[in-house]
Amino acid sequence: MGPSSPLDASGAVRGGEELDIKAVDAWLRSKVPDLEGKPQVTQYPGGASNWTYRLSYANRDLVLRRPPYGTKAKSAHDMGREYNIQKGLKPFYAYVPNMIGLCEDASVLGVPFYVMERVPGIILRRRLPRGLTIEPKTMRIMCTSVIDKLIDLHQVDYRRAGLESIGKGPGYPRRQIEGWSDRYDRAHTWNAPSFRYVRDWLKANTPADRGTCVIHNDYRFDNVVLDPTDVSRVIGVLDWEMATIGDPLMDVGNSLAYWIEPHDDFVARKLRRQPTHLPGMLSRRELVERYCDRTGLAVDNWAFYEVYGLFRLAVIVQQIYFRYHRRQTRNPAFKNFWAFAHYLDWRCRKIVRRAG
Repeated sequence: MGPSSPLDASGAVRGGEELDIKAVDAWLRSKVPDLEGKPQVTQYPGGASNWTYRLSYANRDLVLRRPPYGTKAKSAHDMGREYNIQKGLKPFYAYVPNMIGLCEDASVLGVPFYVMERVPGIILRRRLPRGLTIEPKTMRIMCTSVIDKLIDLHQVDYRRAGLESIGKGPGYPRRQIEGWSDRYDRAHTWNAPSFRYVRDWLKANTPADRGTCVIHNDYRFDNVVLDPTDVSRVIGVLDWEMATIGDPLMDVGNSLAYWIEPHDDFVARKLRRQPTHLPGMLSRRELVERYCDRTGLAVDNWAFYEVYGLFRLAVIVQQIYFRYHRRQTRNPAFKNFWAFAHYLDWRCRKIVRRAG
């Protein structure tokens, strides 16, 4: 792969995050006896949540996922859960990577981890990969395809996939509003907004479940893999850490929070994480219309789902800032996240006012 290839690439392993590759290799060979040679180990960027490594053997291209050091929360970074969701989904949703194996033996790495086959392709982030141009017509087809794959996921029979146990039954919207509100209280700092007005509005306007299905809970372009020979075709969906059984419209609301349009305000455009502003991309309204047309769901209160998605994003942002505020991380990129929370509070209020 040349330096200008648009394929998603891994890089050098970050200092302090090295793998005991001898132990991993020995365990892997018990699962895949025909592995050839020693693996070249690289690491994917990110790492705020689980750490992701590429293991390139002469005859196999694999990916390893493990929690970061110091993980304590029982519900977070659950490798077994993430692995089993994908393994259960694979026969019914082709875009899940092939699972190789789950290791819960602490003697190997000290933490649970799993290995899957790598899905080589193009991943869109804030900017298009170097060397890649997409015409508006192709962009439209690709964008629609990405939305349709979320719709397809919501049609999977989670009972046949054996995933009933990851859900908690009816009342998903109510549980989400209560849960994210509690998380915000725990991460609140003196310089962050209270979000009281927004939280009270969400609580007062929480709808009943509009459906029950497998939801991804973090469905964005940077978790979708595109075919390098035909960028309009989706070949993989990644990062199932937050997947669960819940209300499909809440999943759409989460995606809307990251969907920045070319005429959005300056702050939104500055904070953009995916190229939804480019010619050919659907607008938020078109995304919702596409979803409703294909699913047959009619919704008269999309403001709730849009505000929910933005509030949930604000909690995630504030949780990151809280770690910086407590000096649990020194990453200077997090220094002004408290201001980002104020912006999201303002944006939520604006949607509430518009909705009357």
